[in-house]
Amino acid sequence: MNRKTFRLVVFLAAISIGGILFIQIFWVGKAFDLSNKQFEHNVNLALLNVTSTLCEINQNEILPDPIEQLSSNYFIVNLNNKIAPELLETILKSEFQKREIAEDFEYGVFDCTNREMVYGRYINLKENSHSAPASSTFPQLNKDAYYFGVYFPNKTSTLAGEMWIWGFSSIVLLIVVVFFGYTLMAIFRQKKLSEIQKDFINNMTHEFKTPISTIALSSEVLQSEEITSQPERLSQYAQIIKKEATRLQNQVDRVLQMATVEKESITLTKQEFDLNELIEQSIQSAQLNLTQGGQITFSKKASEAMISADKVHLTNIIYNLLDNANKYNENIPDISISTISKEHTVSIIVQDNGKGIDKKEQELIFKKFYRVPTGNVHNVKGFGLGLYYVKMIVEAHGGKISLESSDAGTTFTLDLPLS
Repeated sequence: MNRKTFRLVVFLAAISIGGILFIQIFWVGKAFDLSNKQFEHNVNLALLNVTSTLCEINQNEILPDPIEQLSSNYFIVNLNNKIAPELLETILKSEFQKREIAEDFEYGVFDCTNREMVYGRYINLKENSHSAPASSTFPQLNKDAYYFGVYFPNKTSTLAGEMWIWGFSSIVLLIVVVFFGYTLMAIFRQKKLSEIQKDFINNMTHEFKTPISTIALSSEVLQSEEITSQPERLSQYAQIIKKEATRLQNQVDRVLQMATVEKESITLTKQEFDLNELIEQSIQSAQLNLTQGGQITFSKKASEAMISADKVHLTNIIYNLLDNANKYNENIPDISISTISKEHTVSIIVQDNGKGIDKKEQELIFKKFYRVPTGNVHNVKGFGLGLYYVKMIVEAHGGKISLESSDAGTTFTLDLPLS
């Protein structure tokens, strides 16, 4: 599957997941609204019957539109006469049971003679328990008539509980979505590994092609009859073959060693030494491979630079960083390295003037075999193991490595513990 097709598949998969979640949320909301409207309709019918019964008992006429819904769970009923709380409670229980309303509710009665709220009771219809004092304070409205209020404190949670099938289906859907998302992430990782593997094979092919071609060409020359009469040429080509074979063997050994190295398997031979002196020695070696006109400057800002570390490994990682700053630089290299001492650590800062590393590549360049993609251009040799090795060695010493990069260059910072 090519990159374009893969992106299209991922895009369509993401759209499908989003669509499924949207539809599920939409229908859950619709179902809840429907249950809520059904509940409010039943409550209004029950309260209308309660009003009719009370008016018959008091021999009063029903007021126009006696029921007012002040909120989703609070209703008031206007009447023309006093209301006996005990009678009201009995009728409310009866009407709610007829309408299959099993919600807990509280009621309160307003007496306009004394202009005060006569608090009613808390009723639990599900457990058929005795009434208890109301737990809520009913608001006193600016009315001149008698009225009573009915409040359902647990309405929302109860309606949500009755929608258990929707909740169950939503959980199942969520599990499917999470699994689908995990599968997509696994596919992403697998594709990335496939790309890294492909790049590694391409890099290895380029690295091995030169010595193999040189050996093959030298072998053809040695097979010619004229070469036997030219011992100097014979010796020269034999040396070329030996040199290229050694180079090829070194590359194979390096790949095998670096491919299997892990932080836990690294054995350090620590000794105390001055970090500044080690860096100066590494700079001398790195300057031999500098592009013409390039320079490396060293600033010893660390007053305390005695560390306990593996000298060989530390030399390798410093040389590696300096070599990368030279190889991956399209300009004339201007590399600076400095040391800074802190309370318990010493920092090595390597800065170059190259083109920088893209933000999305910065977290990946420390991974094994990873190299910043350059298309079909292979102007810099390597297997994508150098920075992986640097990170492993720094962490094996109990330190950490970080980088900052922009169009003006890249800065690597190594923090190592002081001895």
